[in-house]
Amino acid sequence: MNWNSICKFDDILPGTGVGALVDGLQLAIFRLDDDSVFVIDNFDPHSQANVLSRGIVGCVDHQAVVASPIYKQHFRLVDGVCLEDPSKSVAAHQVEIVDGTVQVCLNSALSQAA
Repeated sequence: MNWNSICKFDDILPGTGVGALVDGLQLAIFRLDDDSVFVIDNFDPHSQANVLSRGIVGCVDHQAVVASPIYKQHFRLVDGVCLEDPSKSVAAHQVEIVDGTVQVCLNSALSQAA
């Protein structure tokens, strides 16, 4: 597997997301209030814009989600599924924290966009 270092874990404020460009792919990295970290594609298939990292993080039915800042669809952080329209889901990527650095593996997506 090919792991890519993104940023320092402490550079992401709890309850927020940041964007990153890795091997030409725009990613959205989210750190929740419990310090868990998720990575999904940054591309919002509804608005056709790379904006998911700017969305509002929250919970819907006890599931961690990000609401797109444009049309407000909710994407589940664990697997990238769009709750309102699963046919427009995004890929979720494996992530880990190593020595305080957020790393993502693009070769092993947890889910693939529909």
